[in-house]
Amino acid sequence: MGWVETASTTLENEHVLLRPIAPQDREGLRKQAMDLEIWRYFVQIIATDAEFDAFFDAALADQAAGLRVVYNVIDKRTDRSAGSMSFCAIVEPAGRLEIGWSWLGAEFRGQGINRWAKFLMLAHAFEQLGAERVEFKTDVLNLQARAGLRNIGATEEGVLRSFNPMPGGRRRDAIYYSVLRAEWPSIREQLLSRAKVTRPEGTG
Repeated sequence: MGWVETASTTLENEHVLLRPIAPQDREGLRKQAMDLEIWRYFVQIIATDAEFDAFFDAALADQAAGLRVVYNVIDKRTDRSAGSMSFCAIVEPAGRLEIGWSWLGAEFRGQGINRWAKFLMLAHAFEQLGAERVEFKTDVLNLQARAGLRNIGATEEGVLRSFNPMPGGRRRDAIYYSVLRAEWPSIREQLLSRAKVTRPEGTG
């Protein structure tokens, strides 16, 4: 069984539940997505129902084609959809994949949901898929996302200049982060024991 098939399963702990999106998740995710602040650093803006429907339909299509595993992130305190994250840029022969397309509704940000969702995805990538490298990328201007990645133990690697166009005509400089298999046991232990992971001096 390949990575996409293995990852297409439910991931959960006492805080969050992640399951591959299905058509019936459309309206729950729509309620969270209609917030322009979410899309400030995204490669597209969701401001209308039509734009959300196109975005959601693309996620379903990518998942059906094996290009992404798209999760509906559910907050177990409220049993409501909080947002979505994906395994993407999956290169199984090279042992690497990306956690991306990450967003949460306003009421679910700053509640630890991002941390626990990414913890579950990292654990699945290293412990079930056998990945050697999990990578993340974000806009170099997105200081909140960058802080969040450092706080889960990801190492800052560098900036790819003029990486892609953004709404409004700006070209984004993308900054990459990663976690490697050898680093995961220490990061895992720290994520389970404290809110923020302490990186060794000079590693990110």
